[in-house]
Amino acid sequence: MRKRIKNKQVILFVILLSAVSANLALAQGMAKAQVGNLIKQVEDGVDKFRDYLDKRGETAKSTASANNGQTPRGRTATDAQKNNAKVRKDALEDSLGDLNKSTNKLRRKFDATDTWMTTKAEVQSVVDDARKVNQSLTKGNYGAEAARLWGVLRNGINDLARAYAITPLGV
Repeated sequence: MRKRIKNKQVILFVILLSAVSANLALAQGMAKAQVGNLIKQVEDGVDKFRDYLDKRGETAKSTASANNGQTPRGRTATDAQKNNAKVRKDALEDSLGDLNKSTNKLRRKFDATDTWMTTKAEVQSVVDDARKVNQSLTKGNYGAEAARLWGVLRNGINDLARAYAITPLGV
């Protein structure tokens, strides 16, 4: 009985090891130019997302000044609501800034190396920073366009993570 259990454990271990090896072989099979394109997509996505949030903030400010600070239907936000919105906005801006920095660092190191897999730690940082952005976005209501842009960016980050055999972001 013990021998059967041990054999099953060995078989499971071999299957797991072969899956990991296949994943690494698949990742290594990509050309540096292909990985570079994945990185460019992520860089462009970060820039588009930041630009959208900046424009969205400017639009909100101009709308508020045009309405003399009044919201539609005569409602105004309480100080607590304004403070909570500012805290959420600041958290998103901070996490997006971190994502931008880690993406830039990845690009610098990636361009300077011949073996792209040596930048795996930088890709892990990009994925970790993207998780923070994802958490900030789920806590606030940023609209359909922000959700669409983040979905495109998240998919790009997931493709990059898979190329490096890193666990991708959740949905």
